[in-house]
Amino acid sequence: MAGILEGAKPVAIIGTRGHASAKSFYTDVLGLKFRSEDQFAAVFEIGGAMMRLSSVPDFKPHDHTAFGFDVKDIEASVKALAAKGVTFNIYEGFGQDALGIWTAPGGAARVAWFKDTDGNVLNLTQF
Repeated sequence: MAGILEGAKPVAIIGTRGHASAKSFYTDVLGLKFRSEDQFAAVFEIGGAMMRLSSVPDFKPHDHTAFGFDVKDIEASVKALAAKGVTFNIYEGFGQDALGIWTAPGGAARVAWFKDTDGNVLNLTQF
């Protein structure tokens, strides 16, 4: 028997207190496909799934990753975003390279972290 939500399509929800600047960042800097907007959220399509950028007036970001992107070439992706002004987070003791990319033990994944306009931690991962 399949799980109740096994066939459901995921919808990611990211909070923002600065709707206009966040929408611009996700559209113009990250290059996500904008789908629609209402008074509550801007909706983007990512890899066939939806992401809602939801307006929350008293929103406060967390220190951990809120959303990640699985990319084919992390170095090219980091360089392209850096060229658009994105600054990648450097975490003391992680041993990230000059681009801010951390390689997991055994090389199973490579990860680079950055923040959106609200301080949400996002990441790029190459598996």
